Amino acid sequence: MKKVSILVPESSVMQAIADPQYLFTAVNNFLIAAGKRPLFDVELVGVKKEVKINNGMFSVHTHRQLKDIKKTDVVFIPALFGDMRTAVEKNKQAVPWITEQYKKGADVASLCVGAFLLASTGLLNGKKCSTHWGFQNEFKEMYPDVEVVEGNIVTEEKRLYSSGGANSYWNLLLHLVEKYTDRETTILASKYFAIDIDRNSQAAFSIFKGQKNHNDTEILQAQEYIEQNIHEKITINDLAEITALGRRTFERRFKEATNNSVLEYIQRIKIETAKRQFENSRKNINEVMYDVGYTDTKAFRDLFKKLTGLTPVEYRNKYNKMAVQH
Repeated sequence: MKKVSILVPESSVMQAIADPQYLFTAVNNFLIAAGKRPLFDVELVGVKKEVKINNGMFSVHTHRQLKDIKKTDVVFIPALFGDMRTAVEKNKQAVPWITEQYKKGADVASLCVGAFLLASTGLLNGKKCSTHWGFQNEFKEMYPDVEVVEGNIVTEEKRLYSSGGANSYWNLLLHLVEKYTDRETTILASKYFAIDIDRNSQAAFSIFKGQKNHNDTEILQAQEYIEQNIHEKITINDLAEITALGRRTFERRFKEATNNSVLEYIQRIKIETAKRQFENSRKNINEVMYDVGYTDTKAFRDLFKKLTGLTPVEYRNKYNKMAVQH
């Protein structure tokens, strides 16, 4: 029987503890119903017997404490809650145990922003990782040695698993169910829990907010100019001239301030504007394309799909009720 240890961290999200327990217990029931043996021994584990979460609103009673667990097969690190630096600090006692279990052969999986705690072990250094799209910049600042894979729902590298934002962790849970059981059981679980089994990108859900949490006034001036002139074809030379900086200096400072190259930033702002129009207006694809400064349909479509994972038509049909009704 495979031992599944669901860590109960301080400052964690209740659902991200309960959901893996619910899923793997349900899979045991599916296997029993099919005349097979249950496969998973599911436990909640923690530094203490009782862990208070959500600012003390809930108490979770663990089955066993980490000091009593010599070896397990799977470790789940649930999403953290609140300020990430504080949450990681509160849970540093669990880090040696997570590292030890990985070295003994356990699979280790972080759910959503549980990636912050997994990264604090150092196990992800030089490896790829997913986390919630809204926390990617903070993650990169805290863990520069980890490669954040933007848009991925599930990332797997050398028995380390991570998931994208919020409910994306269900796709990681199903991914592991399939690894440990079979496709048939996984499809049954996906239907039972109403999860889209093959969703592989969180890009469609991300909202690009131009990174303005910096003190470079010239770069802020350039960012505002881009946003106010979204319909124009803006060049790097235009922006360098507006800010009275040399092109090289401007490009270097822009990257340092925003974590994006100038071209990436312009593209993301334009596509974010296009997304909002597809969601909230009756405009057709060409109208939206022209509004954000593109005249080449293929180039616009390719960029839109690259950044969102969907074509403009797919995105509009998914998020605009007016488009579906008419």
